Amino acid sequence: MKKLVTFFSVEYGSTRKIANALANKLNADIFEIIPATPYTKADINWRNPLSRCNKEFFGKKEVPVDIKVENMEEYDTIYVGFPIWYGCAPLVVNSFLKSYNLEGKKIYIFATSGGSGIGKTAQKLEPYVKGATIVDARMVQTEKDAEDYAKN
Repeated sequence: MKKLVTFFSVEYGSTRKIANALANKLNADIFEIIPATPYTKADINWRNPLSRCNKEFFGKKEVPVDIKVENMEEYDTIYVGFPIWYGCAPLVVNSFLKSYNLEGKKIYIFATSGGSGIGKTAQKLEPYVKGATIVDARMVQTEKDAEDYAKN
């Protein structure tokens, strides 16, 4: 059973730290989801109605990913991590997931947030992981949380 921890992280790197802790605990490979055009601090300022993140979210824009996992077919379990944006995964995560055939794979979702809960994030991701099973989705805010999540 080969495992992959994928993650998208910006600004503070909280999701990156959690992803690294989770990958270490699971003895899994790790892959960072990077948009083709990386985000700047101004791009993710959701308080500015003209910021990139607002334009993408409200315009339901596709956010291209810079590189792909070359051997995705080798993994049967995939952990997907990201900060909660607008009560769901950032659109770059949707773009990443829908670019693969994930049929038959187990998906575990972990999210970080400064104040939001996980909400219906798993249900919102279902269209992008067709044929896969979302096993669990939870907030993972600390490295200790990541260790506990790895025990699943």
